Amino acid sequence: MKLTDFDTLTFDCYGTLIDWETGIFEALRPLLDRVEPPLTRDQVLEAHARHESSQQKYTPGKRYQELLAIVYKRLAEEWGVSFTQEECIAYGRSIRNWPAFADSADALRYLKQHYKLVILSNVDNESFAHSNARLQVEFDAIITAEDVGSYKPSPRNFEYMLEKLGERGIRKESILHTAESLFHDHRPANGFGLASCWIYRRHSQPGFGATMDPGAQPKIDFRFNSMAELTKAHQEASVIG
Repeated sequence: MKLTDFDTLTFDCYGTLIDWETGIFEALRPLLDRVEPPLTRDQVLEAHARHESSQQKYTPGKRYQELLAIVYKRLAEEWGVSFTQEECIAYGRSIRNWPAFADSADALRYLKQHYKLVILSNVDNESFAHSNARLQVEFDAIITAEDVGSYKPSPRNFEYMLEKLGERGIRKESILHTAESLFHDHRPANGFGLASCWIYRRHSQPGFGATMDPGAQPKIDFRFNSMAELTKAHQEASVIG
């Protein structure tokens, strides 16, 4: 199997293209400043993952920015600190400020020359529009949790994506699903027989950060530690091919 065997890359966005862990941690500072004793970054991210995953299960139709407002409230309660509804709402809206990884925009511009690019993200459309501006590329399709009415790792999101891409003549065999999260993306992608490319952004850090533990390791066809590494590997494969 080679990178050049595919004509479509389907991307998770947050954690893969957008540095959501930095975005989450920075946007939670108003809350974290009240927590004693102070929490480590990974303690914060792991707690966030628990509450986010639970909320996505119970309110799958809620827009992501509204869901994050509830996560903020649950975190404040867990940590025993005060909060306001205005802070909850502001946290949900903070998605628009989350930074892109430094290599994302350049890598996407290069890959756009060789693949159709598709987003499959646990986000709402308004928030993604702000992130898309940071990524500086026109995607061939954008599929959000708001569109589907559920959140990954629900199989509904992958079913919807494959149906909509299939209507455009894009075969499953031509798709390489590209993502950081083993829990949200690679495990369900395995269930649909999709080839997968792991962008292992957390390769130098322990644990799973802002995503849940996936349990058994999913099957991975390609692994790179950054989008820049993926781009370089494609360039090399194209020369060899």
